Parts: sequence; structure tokens; C-alpha cells
Amino acid sequence: MSKKQNKFKKTVCVFVAASIALLSSISALGDTADFPKSVEAKAALVMESESGRILFAQNERERLPMASTTKMMTALITLEQPQLDAQFKAEDSALRVEGSSMGLCFGDTVTLRALAAGMLLASGNDAANAAAMRIAGGIPQFAALMNERAEQLELTDTHFVNPSGLDDEEHYSTAYDLAVIAREALKNPNFRELCSSVTAKAEFGSPPTGRTLKNHNKLLKLYPGAIGVKTGFTKKAGRCLVSAAEKNGVTLICVTLGCPDDWNVHTSLLESCFDGRERRDLTKLLPQTEVTVTGGTVDRAKLGAKRHFAALTQAEFEAVTWKIYKEPFVFAPVEKGAVCGWAEFMLNGEIIGRAELTAAETAAAAKTQRGFGWFISRLFRQRVSQ
Repeated sequence: MSKKQNKFKKTVCVFVAASIALLSSISALGDTADFPKSVEAKAALVMESESGRILFAQNERERLPMASTTKMMTALITLEQPQLDAQFKAEDSALRVEGSSMGLCFGDTVTLRALAAGMLLASGNDAANAAAMRIAGGIPQFAALMNERAEQLELTDTHFVNPSGLDDEEHYSTAYDLAVIAREALKNPNFRELCSSVTAKAEFGSPPTGRTLKNHNKLLKLYPGAIGVKTGFTKKAGRCLVSAAEKNGVTLICVTLGCPDDWNVHTSLLESCFDGRERRDLTKLLPQTEVTVTGGTVDRAKLGAKRHFAALTQAEFEAVTWKIYKEPFVFAPVEKGAVCGWAEFMLNGEIIGRAELTAAETAAAAKTQRGFGWFISRLFRQRVSQ
């Protein structure tokens, strides 16, 4: 077999849309004339939640104290436990903690769901400790669970020492890692409901009575479409905030660490990143594609693309390039929906999505029996004719 024929066995047929000149002339954020080049914060990041694509970054990988934004991980692990509404008595030792509190007292009966509300709304250090003691039997043991979950999320710049976010040299994270934690946590319906609530009802006490908890996150009232996530503050960490908002089918996550004016900075970053951004179907960019069929009643079968969306501005959408990879040929019969390749989408050299290419129609096998030599000769004729 010649080298030319051997190539037919490999993934082929590459289509690239848009020119390199156009690609280099448009930035990752489209028209960025009014987009802030930096903000007054030790670190900042904006991430598009569906894809994880970074839209704005400033020192996003720098390890910093993150205060009570720590409680995103604590609340997520808490809300993943069974029997969220089972009542139990909080450990007195868990309540001996400084800082913000949901109002637990010695001897109080509570539930894990109420503790999660106490963490996400009132930012209660007592709630975080009580949940840690209930779930793992101790603060160090629970911190080990937090670090294990961070490792599962492939967070290489995060380390937890406690569930509340009190300052410790070995307790740190980054703007990027916190965005990943928020992205994961928002997939949990209970977490999402609590962190997006301005107020929430919770029962605790001795005996348990109904209480109303108020959310410290003022952005829920200040920014239309805000859905969370968590505030934080210590003298060492400064003001920390992880926010999330939805608009036009797009969810953005914004993180700032050590940001004195976080409410306004988040508003500015979210507005800039939402500007003109919509959830767009990348597969609309693809040309009509076919695959060669060998041994069938037809020589070719049309391929369709499984829809794939990305949050893009119009300028970004027009700058997207693609490559199509498909089999050099397929043997009949080919069932409708069979995967025959995939399309890869890129923006400014970064892969932003992949979509499967599937047979849009069935290609039946030819009824006449043919030998192996016939298949090879037919394949060769088809390739020569292309």
C-alpha cells in the first residue's frame, strides 16, 4: 500500500473557516474598547459557566486567603449528604468559634439543610463547624474531605484547613479555583436555591423554632439576574466575593479576592462580559458534510452535527474556526444516528467546543454479495473520483 493510500486510513477532511487575519484582529472579548483592563483587586476572574471559558483574568492563579468563600465547598459537601432534614443536636465544641454566626447556641437542635442555609446566607462559622463535626467527626477530618473534593475537581492551588475560612497560612485558594468550585456547586439544586435566596427559612434551637436568615450578598438585590454565590471577609483576606448571574441563557461566574469595592467591580465586570453575549449554536457554522459509504446502495451518506452551544458575542461567533474530522469511509449498513466523526470549534487558537457528526440517513447494504477485492477496487475508484 502506498503512502497516499495509507492516508485514507487516518482521520481526514479538514475544513477551516475564517482567515487567520480576521482571527488575529478580533480579541477574545470582541469589541473591548470599554472593557476594563484591570480592576482594584488582588485577583479577579470571570468564567462562562457552561464551557468554563475564561473571559477576564487578573492574577487568577495566585494563591490567596479566601475567607468565607471557603463555605461554598463546605455547603456543597453538606448538601450532598443523606437525610438533610434529620434533626440532631449540634456539638457544643463546634460553636466555640469566632466571627460571623447563624445564631446557634449550646444545646440547639438543627438539621444539615439549616446549617447549609446558615453558611450560605448568614455566613455562619458556627454552622460550618457544626456541619463538619456532624459529617466527619472533627474539623481536621472534614478539611481532609474538602481537600479530597478539591483534588477531584483538579484544583492544584487550593488547600483547606478549616470549614469556615478563618485565616491560616495553609488555607488558601485562587480566583480560578473558586470559580471552578462555584461552577460545580451551582449544579446542586439545593445549593443553587439557597445561595440565590435573599432570605431563607430555617428551624433550629432548643426546641427548634422557625427563623429567617438574611443573605449577606447584596448583589442579589443590586444586580438583575444575580443568582449567588458567596461573600467573605477577614482582615488578612480583605473583601472576597464570588458572584454568579444569568442573562440571555448565559451564566457568568465572577470572583474577586482582596477587592475593597467588590459590589461595583462585580457589576462592572458582569456588565462588560454580558455585553452582546448570547448562547449561540456553533454547528450552524458547519458546511454540509458527507461520508463515503462502501458496500452500500448509495456511495455517500449525509452527516448531521449534534448541536453545540457557546456563549459568544457576534464578533466572536464570526471569528470561530472549525475543523471536521471524519472516517475516510464507512462500511454499509450505516444506521441513521451512527457517529462517523466530529467537529472541533476554535476561537483565537483555543478549542471552545466539539460536536459529534452522525449519519443523517440510513445507508443500506447492497444485496449483491461481493468479494473483498471488489470492496477495495470500489473504494479506490471512489477516492480517485474525489
